[in-house]
Amino acid sequence: MSKKRVLVTGAAGKVGKVVVDDLLSHGYDIFAVDRDFKEDPGVPHMTAELTNFGEALDALSSTGVDVYGRAEMNAFDAIVHLASIPHPREVSDADTFSNNMVATYNIFESAKRLGINNIVWSSSETLLGIPFEQSKIEAVPVTEDVKKYGSSTYAITKVLGEELAEQFCLHNPEMKIACLRLSNVMEDEDYKQFPDYQKDPNKRLWNLWSYIDVRDAAQSIRKAVETEFKGMDTFIITNDDTVMDTSSEELVKEYYPNLKINGELTENQTLLSNEKAKRILGYQPQHSWREFV
Repeated sequence: MSKKRVLVTGAAGKVGKVVVDDLLSHGYDIFAVDRDFKEDPGVPHMTAELTNFGEALDALSSTGVDVYGRAEMNAFDAIVHLASIPHPREVSDADTFSNNMVATYNIFESAKRLGINNIVWSSSETLLGIPFEQSKIEAVPVTEDVKKYGSSTYAITKVLGEELAEQFCLHNPEMKIACLRLSNVMEDEDYKQFPDYQKDPNKRLWNLWSYIDVRDAAQSIRKAVETEFKGMDTFIITNDDTVMDTSSEELVKEYYPNLKINGELTENQTLLSNEKAKRILGYQPQHSWREFV
């Protein structure tokens, strides 16, 4: 049996590079797509501007080292769509909206036309109401069923991207789109700043002190590729712990005294629940910042 083929957009990015390596290490055949490769990813790849529908369709039609499309072949078993402007205010709001929405539409529509029905898309914790000190959440741990609340243009593109995913799946009962609401992604280098958070918890108040190690983000994406279901579904992806040494219960009581605590919180338990991702995807975080500081 041939290897399963997966196309990864945003493959040169912070998460994309690790996703490519993770999928390769688990036996997948990878085709990498990005608008700007600063280094050779070591796999078949294409530079493409995904806000251009023709380029998106061309990329998804690729069949390996030979990047020319073959209409008689279903080129990919799955698409991992990570390409986006990754942070609020990195560029103008209008450019963020235009880039993220058009690129996401182009990938979903190209996949539909090519009969590729397994899509994993990087949504974001931001649509849960970040910054949380200004949000409308009523209880922790926060789960996937809270009302979406995009307080930045970036977050709004994630809200609308999930709506777009739902519509594509409604019109194609064979399509699956897993929307992974990734928390703030951390690499080893980022953990050097964590001791400063202990001195001032306000620095991470905005996302309830949550984070996701980039390797665990990659694991969640692979698990989402492998999990079989139909339709659109959403999953919060965080590590099991917060960025703080202070217990989660103490943090909530001091900084969010009006929030209800559902159940009992373990010592440093994440306040953005990853229970659904564990239960349905089989996701199990393997890395904690405490190993590196």
